[in-house]
Amino acid sequence: MEGEKSFVTLVHCSGKIQKSKRHGVKFTDRELLSIFIRSSSTLAEIKLSILRKLDVCGSKWVKKLFHKIPIAVVSTGVRYETFVIGSDEDLQVLFHCRRSFSEVRIPELLAKLEDGVDSSGPLAPNPQSTTVDGTSTSMPVVAAAVLVPDSQHVAAVHAGDDDSDDEPVVIGGDSDDIPSGTPTPHGGSGSRTQQYPPYLSSLNLEAVGQHQNVEPTFAGQGIHDGNALTEFQVGQSFKSKEEAVLSVKDYSIRRGVEYRVIESDNLKYQGRCKEFGNGCTWLIRITLRKWKSTWEVRRYNGPHTCMTTSISSDHK
Repeated sequence: MEGEKSFVTLVHCSGKIQKSKRHGVKFTDRELLSIFIRSSSTLAEIKLSILRKLDVCGSKWVKKLFHKIPIAVVSTGVRYETFVIGSDEDLQVLFHCRRSFSEVRIPELLAKLEDGVDSSGPLAPNPQSTTVDGTSTSMPVVAAAVLVPDSQHVAAVHAGDDDSDDEPVVIGGDSDDIPSGTPTPHGGSGSRTQQYPPYLSSLNLEAVGQHQNVEPTFAGQGIHDGNALTEFQVGQSFKSKEEAVLSVKDYSIRRGVEYRVIESDNLKYQGRCKEFGNGCTWLIRITLRKWKSTWEVRRYNGPHTCMTTSISSDHK
């Protein structure tokens, strides 16, 4: 839909699902993709966007797509379960959770890929949806570049978890695709229905997508540039303040570090590591360049010389 806003979503394509005592489950991966999803996106479009990003169209297909679904906010943070997105109706649950859990800034998906081409069936694109043979005029959602975190600082989005209490869940054949204790599909192979978490039992899925929140998003800038930058650079520009702020937040989530906002107004945005002055020098200052109508990194002390383990609750 013209003028429709999109939101960024992280996609794990070669990762694992791990059980966590603190957060229920978490997805882990060394290299992530970021794609943009709209409220009108279909499951077929999202799958095609993932395959195109990986440049594997025609050689691989997305067999299953897991959503790390938030189920409760507790004292230690947000608790999650895994939820299989097997239809456009299931996809509405992702949109509902995005509106209902403001604590979750960036949704996460995990795609299980297999060699070959998706045959016609319950998960094949609908006639009105984008198809992988390129004959449809319907285009997939615009996606950002592949994110390649520095291997020395790879961290899960919820890096505050103590890995000692995490149990990997192997994703193998159909019989063990879904970790025990999580919502599981039921019914015939053609139904693709599944048991929703209890708090979604009364959800009107037909109405979920009708009133999506409009939130500012960035458009391929910052650490999402096509050259896969993992650190900011002095002189780097953004189209808006919202785009710059989201890039800083996304960077901090990926590094698993805390930062504090020191200044934020209509002319500047400055943040620094929570450990600044105590062993870390990380600081970023982004200011409005009026004559360009863009926001630009004017000062950057990076990368982090510390590795804290949680996301600050006072991100603004």
